[in-house]
Amino acid sequence: MSKVYLIRHCQAEGQEPGAPLTEEGGNQAASLMRFFKEMEVRRIIASPFKRAVDSIQPLAESKGLDIQIHPHLSERVLSADILPDWLEKLEQSFSDTELVFEGGESARAAEERLSEVVEAESKKKGTTLIVTHGGILSHFLSKYDAGFGFGGWQRLSNPDVYMFDSEKKTVKRVWHE
Repeated sequence: MSKVYLIRHCQAEGQEPGAPLTEEGGNQAASLMRFFKEMEVRRIIASPFKRAVDSIQPLAESKGLDIQIHPHLSERVLSADILPDWLEKLEQSFSDTELVFEGGESARAAEERLSEVVEAESKKKGTTLIVTHGGILSHFLSKYDAGFGFGGWQRLSNPDVYMFDSEKKTVKRVWHE
């Protein structure tokens, strides 16, 4: 039987790919390690962003596992431009998943990237942990929970853990900080 856990990274100092965890984020990574400590984990796959890798590194080391880096788990780019009204534009992208801003990616395209990884892992035996970001994760969760949407994105915490049930095609929040 396979289990897939989707994890939003711990608190970071910024949004750029190289942003490290804050001191609190380091504490959260330790809490995340304790949550998964007794669970048998076969694979850990993370976004190439530093905050995603650093969020799961303590657990990977404690279990003697390598972290596989997968570019499909990178955060969604809303726009290449600085948008003063970015929050409104982000909200729009939850109701119009095909909406694309200059140099950005649609919500649907981001959700499909994450879905590809999740669906592939759900066919493998054992437990897989997938570490990603709030934006792309929210669009994936919205696919399986119509009520999640923009409000769900606003309620996400750092870190946050959801379990994907590939048989029932459901997601369930199982832990958050």
